[in-house]
Amino acid sequence: MAKLRNGPGKNAVQERAIRTLRQKKMYEAQLAQLTQQSFNMESTALATENLRNAMVTVDAMKTANKEIKKQYGKINLDTIETMHDDMAEMLEQANEIQETIGRSYQVPDEIDEADLQAELEALSGSQEGEDELGSYLDPVTSNPIPDFIDEPPLEAPTQNVKTAAS
Repeated sequence: MAKLRNGPGKNAVQERAIRTLRQKKMYEAQLAQLTQQSFNMESTALATENLRNAMVTVDAMKTANKEIKKQYGKINLDTIETMHDDMAEMLEQANEIQETIGRSYQVPDEIDEADLQAELEALSGSQEGEDELGSYLDPVTSNPIPDFIDEPPLEAPTQNVKTAAS
């Protein structure tokens, strides 16, 4: 525009440029308005969907609440306690049966704890004596192991000949 000469040609180009800029601004305003309308519609649709979901959730909660109340109405706490007591009694009977089956025929039922304690003390006393004398399982260190097992060692045959000749 700066290179054009003043006159009717320049004025016509200026008017056309101004009209084009006005149209551009109008289109930009319309685009912004449409974008805002679209955003508002999406927001409204989202809010409506959220509200529907909330209503479905509330309805489901109401239905579940009614069903739970119906089910609790069918439950008798005394019956449950009686059933629990019966189960405990049956388990006790099962334990008694297992104890009866597992009873040993060789060990008397009445073992005196004092007798067991005395036997334990006697065993520990005998172990102390073994420690001083040495256990029969410990290797013998004071006595050497003999070279023979069942018979005394034989003399060498040359020695037998000499003793026989003498």
